[in-house]
Formats: sequence, C-alpha cells, structure tokens
Amino acid sequence: MSFPRPDLDDRRFQDLVDEAKRMIPRFLPEWTNHNVSDPGVTLIELFAWMTELTLYRLNRVPDRLYASFLDLVGISPYPASAASVDVTFIFSTVPEETVLVPAGSEVSTTGDDPVVFATMRDLEVSQPNLVFAFTAPTNGFEDPDEGRMTDVSQNLALDNEVVKVFESNPVTPGDSFYMGFAESLGGCIIRLDVVADVEGIGVNPNNPPLAWEVWTDEGWLECKSQGDLTGGLNRNGHVLLAIPTGHLPLTVGSERAYWLRLRLLAPGNDGAGYRASPALTSVVAHAVGGTVTAEHAEPFGEEYIGNSTGLPGQKFDVQGAPLLPRRADEYVEVRSGDITEQWLEVTDFSRSGPTDQHYTWDGVSGAVNFGPQIRQADGRWRQHGAIPPAGAAISVTKYRRGGGARGNVGPGALSVIRSAVPYVDRTTNMLAATGGIDSETLENAKVRAPLTIVSGGRAVTSSDHERLALEATPRVRRAACIPPESAGAATRLLIVPDPARPVDAISIDHLAMDDSLFAQLSEYLEPRRLIGTALELGTPKYLGVSVAAMVRVGPGRAPASVRQACLDAIAVFLSPHMGGNDGNGWPFGQDINSGAIAHLLGEIPGVEQVEEVVLFEADLRNGSRLGAGTDTIRVDPYGLPLSYKPQVVAR
Repeated sequence: MSFPRPDLDDRRFQDLVDEAKRMIPRFLPEWTNHNVSDPGVTLIELFAWMTELTLYRLNRVPDRLYASFLDLVGISPYPASAASVDVTFIFSTVPEETVLVPAGSEVSTTGDDPVVFATMRDLEVSQPNLVFAFTAPTNGFEDPDEGRMTDVSQNLALDNEVVKVFESNPVTPGDSFYMGFAESLGGCIIRLDVVADVEGIGVNPNNPPLAWEVWTDEGWLECKSQGDLTGGLNRNGHVLLAIPTGHLPLTVGSERAYWLRLRLLAPGNDGAGYRASPALTSVVAHAVGGTVTAEHAEPFGEEYIGNSTGLPGQKFDVQGAPLLPRRADEYVEVRSGDITEQWLEVTDFSRSGPTDQHYTWDGVSGAVNFGPQIRQADGRWRQHGAIPPAGAAISVTKYRRGGGARGNVGPGALSVIRSAVPYVDRTTNMLAATGGIDSETLENAKVRAPLTIVSGGRAVTSSDHERLALEATPRVRRAACIPPESAGAATRLLIVPDPARPVDAISIDHLAMDDSLFAQLSEYLEPRRLIGTALELGTPKYLGVSVAAMVRVGPGRAPASVRQACLDAIAVFLSPHMGGNDGNGWPFGQDINSGAIAHLLGEIPGVEQVEEVVLFEADLRNGSRLGAGTDTIRVDPYGLPLSYKPQVVAR
C-alpha cells in the first residue's frame, strides 16, 4: 500500500491574504484601513498571488523527482501513437500524364489549430488502359462460369456495336461483366464514362442490384461507389469508383490482366431487378484521383542540433517534440571534416561498446543522447557507445512530430491541402482516422515501473504476459493470458485492441487485431518469452448482447434526454475496454444479469423507476437477435460482451 502524496504547502491565495492581514496589527499597528480599496491591501494581494505561483511550483517537485527516478532505472513514459487514415486526392481535370503525390504531402483540418496529416508513401496515378472485356453467365453458384466467357473487347471498341452486359436470358444473379486493364488500378478513383441504350428495364435506377469488384489477395473485393449517374447502366453518364489498394492481376478466360468486375446481385428489398440486360455502346475509363494512407504527423527536414564537445554523455535536443517512431531514413549524422557518418539508434547503451556508433533518441522529449562513461569496480572506466569527435557537427536527417488522440478526426475532416500538387483540386478522408493514442501519463508510468522491475522484462507468469502485451504498444487496451491446458500446449494471449472511437460506435470489426498490431506484439514478445514456451496471439470471443429496457421518467424530465442517457450508459457498461463496475473493461468470462443493468439505469438522473429489463443474444455479423429474451446471459470463459443496438423505452 502506498500513501497519497501530500502537497508540501497547501495554502491558497485567500489563505495568504488573510494571514498577512492578521500580521498587520502586530508589526504596523498604525495601519487601520484593511479594506480592498487600500493601496497596501492591493500590494498584499499582489504578493499573495506571486507566492501562490511559487507554492504551485514547489508542489510539483515530487512529480519531477518521480520522472528522474524512473529515468534512473531506464523507464520512460510511452510515446504517443499516430492516427492514420486513407486520404483521397481529387483532380481538377483528367490529366494525360502520370500525377505524382509525393510522400510527406500534407493535408489538414480547417481552423486556427489544424490537425496535420502527411502521406506515408508516394502516390502515382496514371490513366488506365482497358485491354479486355468479357461477359460471363452464372454457373448456378456464386461465381460465374468462366468456361463460357464471351470476349466482347472488339465489339465494345466499335462505335456502332451494342454489347449486352449480362449474357443470360433472362438475366440471373451472378452474371458478370469483366473489364481487364494493363496496369493496376489500386488506390485510384476511376470514372467510367458510359454510353448506354435503355434496355435494362425493371430496375430501380436509384438502387440497381450491381456490385463493382476487383481482385486482391483477399479475393474479389467490392469497390466503394462514389456515385452512379447512369441509373444502373441505362443512360449516358458516368460511374465513380474508389478502387481498393492491393489490386492484383488474375488470369480470366486465358487472359491475364488487372480485372474490374461488375456482378449482378439478387433484387433488393424493393424487389426491383433487371428483366433484360443493360446494353452499352462504349465504356471509357479515366483516373480522376487517388487514395493513399496518411498519418497524423508534421514532417521536419534536416536539422542541425549542435557540435560535439568530445565528452561522454552528451545530450542534444531537436525543436519538435513529441516524436513518432523513426523510419529507416530518419537518423543522426555526425560530420567531422569531409567525413559524414550515419549513426545507429538503440534503445539503451547496455550492449554498446566504446567503438559502437550508437545513440538514443527519446520520443517524448526529443532528446538525442550519446553514450556515457561508467566507472567499474576495479577503478577502470568503460565507455558505452562511441563519442563523436570534438567539434563534429551533429544533425538529424528528418523526423516527424505528432500523434495522440487528437488525430482521430472524423470523415471528411481533412479538406485543406497544405502541399501544392499539380492537378489536385481537393482532398478528403472518406473514413474516420483511427489509432491515435496520447502519450503515457506519469501516474500510469509510476504504477507500471514496479511491475517492470520485479519481472525483469521476462514473460514467466500469466500476469507477465499480460503486462508485456500492454507495454508493447499503446494500441493494446487489455490482455488476458490463458495458461496451457496440457504439457506442450501453447499459452494463449487474448488481446483487446483500442478501438479509437466512441463506445456506441464500436463494432466487432473494430476489435480485430490487424497485421500491424500482430507484428508489433510478436516482435516485442518473442525475445521475452521463455525458451520452449509456445505463445499464441488472438482475440477474445465476443458475445453480442442486446438490452431492451423500459423506464419511467420523473416529473419535469425530458424523456428523449433520459432515454439517450440510458443508451449511453448501457454502451459504456458493456464495452470491452471501458465497461464493468470499475470502468476498466468488462471482466473476462463474467455473466450479464438484468439486475445489474436495472441497477445501472436506476442510478441515472431522471429515471424514476426501471420497469423492465430483458436481455437478448445478438449475432454481431448478421445484425439480428437470437432466441427469446432472458434475465441472464452466460459468457464463455475469457469471453467478453459487446453491446448491440440497445433499446430503451422512456415514458
């Protein structure tokens, strides 16, 4: 048990003023006017204000000491994590040449204090070259029959020919139309200019049952439509498509190309479907934009940070902080005369010899440190890491500043172009940015430090595995270790990622562990696990829970606001990372009882009485309730609930 840290001096402004006034009769009895209008009282208040500032700084000393102690044992707060999102650049016209949006191009939100994002790689957009066009009927299954494909490439190239998009008569869901391109369309915004005959009768032009797809390493992946002005290929106009990245070649009907497929779906809820195939006279593809991943970062170029004194333990500061993790082209250079050398960044100097050109770079403070000289037990001195020669110029090639939850901007927020790019007219982000996490607080670092020191950074017990998973990256919110059930079995480590979004907007897809998070955890845990221990990373089994409740609202309360407060409380209470009674996430494997929900709702201001609470299991994939209502829902061991569309009636 640790005692709470007291303030070294807890006096405030009014306390200081009152204390000074009480001393006036003792030291200056002739001063009798103690009202606020007296000039002497004004001076007392001025000095009291200045003294309060001094006391505030004095009470912050323990925090500075804690930070120094943590630094002595090699523990520093985790740096911030940067949000990322796909940013779309829209062209002002159709360019004939290839358009390059270079890596590091900046976009931002509007306002006086904008959030700046920078592209992570080069984006090259060239005009597509359509080389093949096939029609294929369905084979009675989901996929079309490639064995009966018809090549309509020449027909589509002739002005006086009309090509039926779907070959079957009558048309059948699953019929497809293939367009093959010579180069990949991945990341491009493609506009298909269509000249059509009005033959696809029976379809709802505002909701045609069509799906545009491209081939990727995950199979056929649907393209996000940005607008269809053709009424389902029934009139002249254009179709705007956002092509996913990772567009790969595929051999279709003996021809290898980058394929864009149009597939006929079953009629929707309105029952409107094609009674005849739409027909095309021509299709021309244009690239009118491109999409590339950007991160919440402000790039800094080459920066001179000082000259070496030739002494061990030198420290230099860069202008921008906090920093994001360095890339391969972000490093420290040491220039001595005509020789420029690239030095290597390390996490610490424990394994650095006197000739190793190593340095550490603190992401939180931005400080660049060179190796210290340590005295040994026999009186000799050992140099950890080489010392830059005296007078050598120290500089950094480049670095990026940013990160934090501030970067989790909403869809459409990145609308300002900060880097001029030819042909680019506007920019936007179609989805919300995710992954931004603030740097670790000193309070959390103080709790983590003793656990780190005790285990020595090794994964021995179940709690060690869980702690190391949380240390690996701020993107991990919770972890649960399942010991092996038998000799030789693997130890399972269940991860709850940070969804980086409000609890009422979380779906099961936001709690999946993506490839980058899996790689981060694997790289961090692999050297720390015991030899002979097999470690398996995964996610908990999430159980959809739909709450239906009826509450009575007290007099003078608005039912709509009380209902919303109830919905928000349910979403938070059942969330995997903020739920439970302690707000640290719903306990693994704990069942859900309607009584606990009723008690939760009863504590909400404005709720006079909770009349009924019923729980339903929900299918998180299909979006439907399962079975009848119940008072208790059983959660699998090491499973977690996830709230799904709660319903509250407030009357």
